[in-house]
Amino acid sequence: MIMPRAAEKLLLPANPWFIALSLLVALMLDMIPMGRLAAMPDVLAVVLAFWGVHQPRRVGVLWAFAFGLLIDVHDGAVLGQHALAYSVLSFGAITLHRRLAWFSLLGQALQILPLFVVAHVLTLIVRMAVGGMWPGWPVLLAPFFEAALWPIASALLLAPQRRAPDRDAHRPL
Repeated sequence: MIMPRAAEKLLLPANPWFIALSLLVALMLDMIPMGRLAAMPDVLAVVLAFWGVHQPRRVGVLWAFAFGLLIDVHDGAVLGQHALAYSVLSFGAITLHRRLAWFSLLGQALQILPLFVVAHVLTLIVRMAVGGMWPGWPVLLAPFFEAALWPIASALLLAPQRRAPDRDAHRPL
């Protein structure tokens, strides 16, 4: 049987506390007031998509919807704008989770890029439908920055799972 590239290294199970901490840190990073930068990548969207791919039973659409409502309330946006975008993003990530294991990190970033584009387009459509202002053309760069963050997120969020369960000087792994 041909094994996917991700199966070359055995990973420990993901700690639920680490998943929750990473989501809360991403939420806090999104809540930092950085001004009105349209091309700013959405770190919470990247982390939600990552856990949707790697832990689809623990981080699903409901969590994405809840975090989207929190971002909507924090930003003063239309209630449900980010919730819809994060829910669609999470659903797409869960749908692709078996397929992405076969690709390298660059291939995964290219596969997940359309999901980030769809999430931003949905947010933009909802904003424009209720009479919001056009954020400008740099908003089209944000999904590309989020896809560029995918390998960094993979390295950081999978690091605790790559360690040995028991440290032993005589263990070769």
